[in-house]
Amino acid sequence: MSQPGENHQRALDIFLDARPELRTELDTLNPLAAQAKKETMAQYRAERLHEAFEAEAERQGLFSWELTLQLVAHSPQEFEAQRLEVHREVAQMAGLSWDEYCQLHGFAG
Repeated sequence: MSQPGENHQRALDIFLDARPELRTELDTLNPLAAQAKKETMAQYRAERLHEAFEAEAERQGLFSWELTLQLVAHSPQEFEAQRLEVHREVAQMAGLSWDEYCQLHGFAG
């Protein structure tokens, strides 16, 4: 199984490949903006890509890690299974019962 970082990078690549207009925007960023933030162009570009990714996740009502899973999953069923598995782990780490967690996040368990 892929590591979380590898999955996220694959998801970013898939996300960017599906958005040529975003790729163009990222490829033509102003170097002075990066310099003003004391970042390299690569860092500045990566930050803008992550912001766009986060915005898309929010637009879909997902956490960014859920969008990552959605983009790298081989099927909607695989995405849902992985998503529920992670949510169950989070509930357990938070010390919440599954029912409490579902109620808190507004989804059926």
